[in-house]
Order: sequence, then C-alpha cells, then structure tokens
Amino acid sequence: MNALEALLNPLTTFAEETRLTLANLTDAVGDLAVPTLRLGVTGLARSGKTVFLTALVHNLVHGGRLPVFSAAAGHRITGASLQPQPDDAVPRFDYEAHVRALVSDRIWPDSTRQVSELRLTIDFESASYFYRKLGPGRLHVDLIDYPGEWLLDLPLLTKDYAAFSAEALERARAPNRREIAAPFLEALAAIDHDAAESEPVAQALAASFKSYLAACRDDTHALSMLPPGRFLMPGDLDGSPALTFAPLDIPVDAIPTRTGTVRAMMERRYEAYKTHVVRPFFRNHFARLDRQIVLVDVLHAMNAGPHAIADLQTALGEVLGAFRPGKRSWLSSILTRRIDRILFAATKADHLHRSDHDRLEAILRRLVARAEETARFKGAEVDVIALAAVRATREATIKHRGDALPAILGTPLPGERLNGETYDGETEIAMFPGDLPQNPESLFGRADSISEETRPDFLAAQADLQFLRFRPPELDTTAEGLKLSLPHIRLDRALEFLIGDRLA
Repeated sequence: MNALEALLNPLTTFAEETRLTLANLTDAVGDLAVPTLRLGVTGLARSGKTVFLTALVHNLVHGGRLPVFSAAAGHRITGASLQPQPDDAVPRFDYEAHVRALVSDRIWPDSTRQVSELRLTIDFESASYFYRKLGPGRLHVDLIDYPGEWLLDLPLLTKDYAAFSAEALERARAPNRREIAAPFLEALAAIDHDAAESEPVAQALAASFKSYLAACRDDTHALSMLPPGRFLMPGDLDGSPALTFAPLDIPVDAIPTRTGTVRAMMERRYEAYKTHVVRPFFRNHFARLDRQIVLVDVLHAMNAGPHAIADLQTALGEVLGAFRPGKRSWLSSILTRRIDRILFAATKADHLHRSDHDRLEAILRRLVARAEETARFKGAEVDVIALAAVRATREATIKHRGDALPAILGTPLPGERLNGETYDGETEIAMFPGDLPQNPESLFGRADSISEETRPDFLAAQADLQFLRFRPPELDTTAEGLKLSLPHIRLDRALEFLIGDRLA
C-alpha cells in the first residue's frame, strides 16, 4: 500500500501503515532464519475456536491420523513441538490445560475470551528433490486465537457515534429484537441526552444496553450482530469509561454536541473505545495475519430459528468485510501484509451423519457467498468445509418403524434434553438428528422473508432436526497404554489448505 492508499484506507492512518510496514520488515528479517506463518483462528461465540486449536496442536505433536494432510500422509513431518511465542505481551494459549479438559476430564474447555498466541514449530522434509538436498525444513506456525466478536468492532473505525447509534437502535427495534430490547429501550426513552453529564446515568444505561446484548446471545435467540464486541467479554477493561457508553436516539447525520452533556459524554467514550480498544487490536494482531480460518456454528443458529440464521449471515458479512485479502508475495508481505488464504469451516459436523456434511457445507457457502466472492476477486484463495476438530460421536444405523436410519452414537452432556428425557452425562445414546435441507436456498428464502406470523411454519419445517451437545470422546489406548490423538472430521483437510503449501 502506498501513501495515497494508506490515507484512503478507512481502517488505518498513514502513521499506522508505516508502523505496520516496520513490523512486517522485522518479521521478514526473522523469516530469513526460520520462516513464520501467522494463522488467525476466529469465530463467533461457541463456534469451537479453543477446541480447534487444541486438536490441531495435539494431532501434529502426537502424530495423529491426517490422511489428507500431504506432509503427514507422506511421512515428511519429522517433528512438531511447542516453542516460546515471539510476542511476550500476548497471553499464551493454555494448550496443556485444554488437553487435560478434553482427554482426562472429558469436558469442553472454556471459550475464548481474549487474544492468545501459541507457536508450533514443524520440522519436515521437502517434497522437492532439490530442496531436500539443501537440508531439512522448519516452519514456525504462530497461532493467533481471538474472539470473532472483536472483528465486528472493526467497522466502527469508519463510523462516528451518531452512525453507530442509529444502526444499533435500528437493530434493537427490529421485530425479532424489540421484545428482547424492551428494558433497554425503556431506559433510553427516559434519558435527556442534552442534560448535564452524569456518571450514574451513563453506568445505568450502559448496563441496560449490555444486558440486552447478552440476552440476544442467549441460546434461545442465538443472535450474532452484537457490537461493541468487548461489552460481552470485557476482560481487564471491565468497568472502564471506554466500556461505559450506549447508543442514544439522535439523527444519523447529527454533528458532535457541546461538552458537558450526556450525549457529549457518550460520544467521547465511544471515540475512546475506538482509540484504546479497537485500533490496538487491529494494529497489533489482526493486520499482521497471513492466513485465517473462520469457524461458524451453523447448527446453533438453525436450532434458534430463522432470525438467528439471517443475523449470522449479516454478522459474517461484517466480519469478513474487515479482512485484507490478497495474493502473497515477498514484497507485499513487507509493505502491507495480506491474508492470502481464508478457510470457512462449519463446526460440529459430528452432530450430523456424514451423508449431511455436503449439505452443511452448502449452507455455509450460501452464508458467506458475497464475502467469498470479494476475497477471490482480490486474489485470496478461499475454501469452505464442514469439520469437527474433535469428533464426539460415532456413526451407526438404527431401525425405526421398519426403516433403517443413519444415526450417530454419543454421550450427551449433563442436562441435555431430547423428547422429554434429561441426560446425566454418562449414558450413551443413538439418535437420528434429521436431515438438513437439500436446497439451502429454501432455508434462506424463508429466513429472508420471515415474520412473526410465519415463524411457527418455519419452526415446524425444522422440527425434525435435533441437535444435542455431546461429551468429548474417551480416547482409545495403544497396547503400551498410550492414548491416541484426538479423533476428528476433516481437520487434515483444513491443515492441508492452511499450511500444506508451506511444507511442500
């Protein structure tokens, strides 16, 4: 990116692009010794980011079965180990604790709440005869784990407070959110935004706004468009003024107001949020990525109904619009880093029989169609898959009224319910989860035109679909008593797309 492009880029300033170029130059110098690939792992809440990263590392370190991952299938990986990460100021991804949770306790690890990092170093033999003669290869893979909700904040860098307020309130007053947002909208109606600024008023309105966002994310609604992203996962910023604001009912073209009022206070804190929260995330983490996987829990949205699906589609469009895709070259990686490969992955494919995996991929491809087209146009390679980073079920066939149905076997989590029965977390069951629609357009056609009157018909059409949450599997052991690597579905295909070419 040249100086003019930097000035025109709405997410960055010329000074920031200069700093990014210097950081990229430093990385490039380090790559002369051992090449490094920075892989971003993101997704909205409950999409399985922590599980994906843990399974990826576990399978590479322990030599898991990865038949589609050419470097592993060809026995060219001679070792994979964790190394100290390069960024001392970034929390380390707690791989060891997450493995214990999955393997020993058979519980799912805690969700991603902040940016974390892990360096995995892979030693390999090249597939090329020429490069093999030069000696063994080595690649550092820096895994950057961050909440997808934070990506929803990046578009805020291009919006002033009035525009943010108008969009947030338009969503809150939409038919599917109006009831959820009622307490917040009632509190908002009582605010005189031209009154003298007041900390108790700001705290009360911000708390009501955050409660509304949290209710939207509840499993009952499973909505995804919930910026600002840090409001639901504040970390060490909890209670800070930069996270104590809310939208006000002002015109979208309203100019900044005089100081000393509630509105001026909210505007000031909104700008502080962009300056001290959003920009550092973009500059220090997001803008330095080489490749990206976006995990999507399509089934969770389908469980919640048509509005959740439509909201997920909108959120993914916002998330993917923040990416900086492009072709990879040595010069461009120094001047301005571009994401040259993006993988969209529908998670929890083990909740379905394999005969439905293609349909799950088709639904996700429909969800990200516009963003995929944009990324390809800009030169990035894009793929869409259905996967389960940790496979919690097995497949079987069950008889029902004389018919043979494809089923899955697994142990539901404690408290999961199906057909009036509540499971204890110890009992394995066989169930037919139902079939996804053969034509994804039928699903989206209804979602696009859904109303409160037609919602029951939509839900009735989805009634045959039943998705439960299962416990992690009990790992098999070898004759020597060693536990095998975590089972998966298409983790090897994901690895091949994301890093396979760098191990060729």
